[in-house]
Amino acid sequence: MDRWIVIEGTPFPFGASWVESGKAYNFSLYSKSATRVILLLYSENDPVQPLHRFSLDHLRNKTGRIWHCRIPAAEIQGAAYYAYSIDGPFDPASGHRFDSRKILLDPYAPAVFFPPAFSREAARYPGSNAGKAPLGVLPHGRTAFDWTGDRRPVHDSDSVIYELHVRGFSMRPNAGVGAARCGTYAGLIDKIPYLKELGVTVVELLPVQQFDPQEGNYWGYMSLAFFAPHHAYSSRQDLGGVIDEFKEMVKALHAADIEVILDVAYSHTTEMDENGPTYSYRGIDNSTYYLLDADRARYRNDAGTGNVLHCANRYVRKLILDSLRYWVTEMHVDGFRFDLASLLTRRSYGSVNLYDPPIIFEIAADPLFADRRLIAEVWDLSSYQLGRSFPGITWLQWNGKFRDDVKSFMRGDAGKVNALMARLYGSDDLFPDTLAEAYHAYQSVNFVTAHDGFCLYDLVSYNGKHNEANGHRNSDGTDSNLSWNCGWEGDGVVPPEVLALRTRQVKNFCCLLFLANGTPMFCAGDEFMNTQHGNNNPYNQDNETTWLDWDLLECNREVFRFFKGMIAFRKAHPSLGRSRFWREDVRWHGAGPEADRSHASHSLAFFLRGASQGDDDLYVMINAWWQDLEFTLQEGRPEEWRRVVDTSLPSPEDICEPCREPPLATARYTVKARSIVILRKPRQDQT
Repeated sequence: MDRWIVIEGTPFPFGASWVESGKAYNFSLYSKSATRVILLLYSENDPVQPLHRFSLDHLRNKTGRIWHCRIPAAEIQGAAYYAYSIDGPFDPASGHRFDSRKILLDPYAPAVFFPPAFSREAARYPGSNAGKAPLGVLPHGRTAFDWTGDRRPVHDSDSVIYELHVRGFSMRPNAGVGAARCGTYAGLIDKIPYLKELGVTVVELLPVQQFDPQEGNYWGYMSLAFFAPHHAYSSRQDLGGVIDEFKEMVKALHAADIEVILDVAYSHTTEMDENGPTYSYRGIDNSTYYLLDADRARYRNDAGTGNVLHCANRYVRKLILDSLRYWVTEMHVDGFRFDLASLLTRRSYGSVNLYDPPIIFEIAADPLFADRRLIAEVWDLSSYQLGRSFPGITWLQWNGKFRDDVKSFMRGDAGKVNALMARLYGSDDLFPDTLAEAYHAYQSVNFVTAHDGFCLYDLVSYNGKHNEANGHRNSDGTDSNLSWNCGWEGDGVVPPEVLALRTRQVKNFCCLLFLANGTPMFCAGDEFMNTQHGNNNPYNQDNETTWLDWDLLECNREVFRFFKGMIAFRKAHPSLGRSRFWREDVRWHGAGPEADRSHASHSLAFFLRGASQGDDDLYVMINAWWQDLEFTLQEGRPEEWRRVVDTSLPSPEDICEPCREPPLATARYTVKARSIVILRKPRQDQT
């Protein structure tokens, strides 16, 4: 058999792989309907004319539906890049869109080269795009990365997720990183001391898988190659250096005890609909890779991006699983946030399978992912699966109900006290811990803001979106922002009293986020009131709209200090973020003994006993009303309680340093309008 393998190659692994024992490359590609496959190899200096062409013979180089070959390195000296030309039927009515003139990227390419003449437009129309197509990089010739000393961080009750964009995080000159490292993986390394000071324990990176640099999507949710790190986020020019720089970033974050989660979009690709470019999947095997409408000529568009990957197909599932494994084993990442994860539940004809979608089961069943964070965004254009509806029973989920209910309550909407209680408790209405289901509270990823929607400062500064710069006449982005501008629209000459109220509201949102049971997440820049000037959908704004303005850190130091203090408070009190729900440890009150759950109520208090977690007791008073309210303490003696937080007070009294909190003198406490107060009663061994 070894002799046959040397002659014919092997169907596995997919992609281009180096065979050390034979000093050769093995190439493997799946295509169910191709009639001819030609492997193209290019030199570094000529991305137009192939250095070598190998036409694969189905009687020698095909096993089932997999085309493969093995080529000794001695026969292809000078080759650096590779691609395919694939022939087959062009019959859109049957779902086939083969075009042998198109140069096609291997879906398994670990790095992607974009030639100087690269053109998205050339891939959109029939005919050759030679010299203008992305090419895969041959994997041989790289020194193994030194992972010595790398240790994967693991966080539980101290988990604080920080969503950031690699480029936007350090792109401005005022980010304090070297000019050559701005907006790169290396730039993020330079900002690790800031992350440590802030106290976050998990970074969630907006997509870093290779996407089309000409597509115009700054966020990166239109993936081109699921194995390759995005080249433009590297400070290095060589493609091997891109991979190494990403690994250096992961290793450095791990050394700082910070987990690394990738935001991934396995739901769709950059090829869009029938009018989009043919880079790879469409030209390799369109009907395998994409969900098609009943007429087979058009694509399902449940993602709102032009196409949906066919995740019910076993070879598409293998692509996804192999990609996830690669990022864990080779890149050492600690988990994934799945964009539009509800699309992973689609059957081959587009219907929703909530019972046993294969890809969800296969990811959950793989031992490699058993201790990794798997986070789902559980909605798309035609399906909403938040909570028990989503079939990934052990996965965490972005809790959109937390976001909406907390926003509504804090802007003063009536009838929201019961909803706030549910969100603070851990959202057991969505994640029930019944005998049959037994969800965990930490599966709720609580957030108020994320990359889409208003950032936190804009949430308290704009009643309406201002997306004119996006080029859609302000029609894109949600109109349901649940925001309140505190009495003044935007960021002109803002009256001091309005700015003070905005600052207090930001602190209030911060308090509710870090007091709630579940896993907290917030968006980079919220901690110093970064603004996007009312743009709630800046997906195509690769400019100062989305690049963090670090001058605001100096302007808003008191808000940064407050976030830093609340994160430290959260981490110091494991009774807040538990594996399970608070149950008998929590008692709900109002301004008086009983919680006011009436429609007109805007206030709530709760007592959280910490003994079961080896923690202090906590007492929280929340007033979202526009008038002051006098609360009466319902637990313990006043002198036992120390005031940790009062968002109505000026800094530094708004949040006190540990062990410097003043004790209460009386059981009555006036909570100012739109303010939150947090009290702590030290456990007996600390008194």
